[in-house]
Amino acid sequence: MEDIRSILSQFHSKKKPKTDVQKSETGPHDEPSGSVIPDIFFDDILHKHKLTRPEITILMFLYRQVWCRPNLYKSHGIGPLNSYAEMATYLHLSTEELAQNLRSLETYGFIETVRSGQYFVRKYFT
Repeated sequence: MEDIRSILSQFHSKKKPKTDVQKSETGPHDEPSGSVIPDIFFDDILHKHKLTRPEITILMFLYRQVWCRPNLYKSHGIGPLNSYAEMATYLHLSTEELAQNLRSLETYGFIETVRSGQYFVRKYFT
């Protein structure tokens, strides 16, 4: 009887253990990572346009999604489809505040709506 148990203990289950917490691709990471953002953004764009804090946060979020992370439409500058509720939660904004700031970024010409939740983000820095 003990021999069978010792033999069976050597084999592991083929089923993967279920994890309750799943990480999203755009969410927080265990290890800090870096994104390359051109200096002209900090030297020129912020001074010319006087962007608000939420506008900067949203613009950097979308810019990182499109140009700094693996993205199917990277060559076209189009980001993945975003849920407004998830995006607002991740950026710590209300959905109304998110929508208002997205519209203001569109008026500046930094982003364009492809469809609701998906944006073309200009690589205007380079």
